[in-house]
Amino acid sequence: MSRTKTPGPSPLSVVAVAGTRRRLVLAALAGSAADLAGVALIASAAWLITRAAEQPPLAALSVAIVAVRAFATTRGIFRYGERLAGHDVALRAQAGTRERLYRALIPAGPLPQRGADLLSRMVDDTDAVQDLLVRCLLPAVAALVTGLTAVVIAGFLLPVAVPVLAAGLLAAGLALPAGTAAAARRWSARIAPARADLAARVADLVHGAADLAAYGARDEALSAAMDADSRLARLERGQARINAAALGIGVLAQGLTVAAVVWVAQGAGLDRVATAVLALTSLVAFEPALALGAAGERFAAVLAALRRLRETAATPPAVREPDEPAPPPEPPLTVEVEDLVVRHGGREPALNGVSLTLTPGRRVAVVGPSGAGKSTLLSALMRTVEIQSGTIRLNGTDVRRLSSDDVRARVTGLTQDPYVFQASFLDNLRLAGPRASTGEIEAAVRRARLDAWAGRTGWDTVLGEDGRTVSGGQLQRLALARALLYDPPVLLLDEPAEALDEETADLLTADLLDATRGRTTLLVTHRLRGLEQVDEIVVLEGGRVTQRGSHADLVGVPGYYRDLWESEALTRRHA
Repeated sequence: MSRTKTPGPSPLSVVAVAGTRRRLVLAALAGSAADLAGVALIASAAWLITRAAEQPPLAALSVAIVAVRAFATTRGIFRYGERLAGHDVALRAQAGTRERLYRALIPAGPLPQRGADLLSRMVDDTDAVQDLLVRCLLPAVAALVTGLTAVVIAGFLLPVAVPVLAAGLLAAGLALPAGTAAAARRWSARIAPARADLAARVADLVHGAADLAAYGARDEALSAAMDADSRLARLERGQARINAAALGIGVLAQGLTVAAVVWVAQGAGLDRVATAVLALTSLVAFEPALALGAAGERFAAVLAALRRLRETAATPPAVREPDEPAPPPEPPLTVEVEDLVVRHGGREPALNGVSLTLTPGRRVAVVGPSGAGKSTLLSALMRTVEIQSGTIRLNGTDVRRLSSDDVRARVTGLTQDPYVFQASFLDNLRLAGPRASTGEIEAAVRRARLDAWAGRTGWDTVLGEDGRTVSGGQLQRLALARALLYDPPVLLLDEPAEALDEETADLLTADLLDATRGRTTLLVTHRLRGLEQVDEIVVLEGGRVTQRGSHADLVGVPGYYRDLWESEALTRRHA
């Protein structure tokens, strides 16, 4: 028995238009009214000019004169209203779509896109929401209303001209956009990867400029970026030719249709005034339809962009949220980890049967070689990776029954790679305490031993993106100040002295242990200096606990801990 394939969600489902439908209807009505006013203006002007040529009494032209003035004025008013309402809707929809995408990405697991490609999707592809409404939907509605009105007018003036005008309008407003959309789909499938490739290469040039210069690879990288730019430019020129060809074909269809309408009118013996009105009405009715050629091309690109956004938004979350989260436990907290198993993909378990307990005020250090599973343990505690088996309990409640946000509000801290935003030093601190007072911020900075540097540089000094204007020690102390300012019940510290020189690492570790005195803390480190002060040391190797106890206990027995302690002691003696 054959199985029917269930269609996936439409690309349009990613567009956030809730709350803007009324404005969208107003924009469509205003745009249609503006185009109808244009048709009425041309029709009344044509009647006025041809009738005036017959030199009738002025009273016979007064209504037409007033109509020309009225339609000329209202056309501008309606067009302004359409632009105002249309762009308001488009911007609101774009903002809503970006917000929806951000909310989908916050709990997402590893993303398949590179950083530059993801940024391109977040910026360029969300811009497509504006084009969907302003350059595709609204022009299509206006063209439909205007075309039907022109056909109705033709039916009153000369019924035999209706098929001719309708055929021309269908060719320009339906067949031509369909053709440009089909051609554009092929181009869009090539342009989007080319744009993402260029964005990635530019990002490499900007962020890796120092390394490229140091190893003499700058010219090669620049040449590769220029080649990517040339490929994208060639593709975009090819796409631009579609627009030009579509416009030319549309104008040709317009001219041929008007000529055919005039020929039919003359053959039917229509008078000069009616013929002029019919010809000019047919001519102006094509204006909205001609815009649909470019709209068809853009619509294909918009659908491709929305498919990419939907693909990004559909990234599965890193952890499964409970359908009905349990009430979060209140401090003081006891954290119990029992037989914890965590696996990344189909590989060997990163953690395999790990157990430990953190009681209020207790400080535990987790040490081990690279790849032992130390950072994975912290990720599991913060609910950023899924638990395969075993349990983590907060005051007896399994964290899988709690909202991940509630867990991170109580168990969080200093990550291994802290990020510095392109903002002031003060704003980078306020990330962890938006409502913190000045005194609280200054206290956190003092406890992180960053107050002297803050006094020299100033609180309003803008820090470079990704910490490029701060040293490694300052970056770690900034992250520590954030963690202390956030003040979670359980503080997690992931390799705070990573990649620092020996002296800076020792100073930071000493300050960190002093700042966490009396605070429930889990410290992950590969350095043993200062661990005499913690309550328990857990040694992880290959995802398993191989040793545990105090510093005095572990340094006296053979194993990883004593070997590392002796290695560090030897290094210090040589230094």
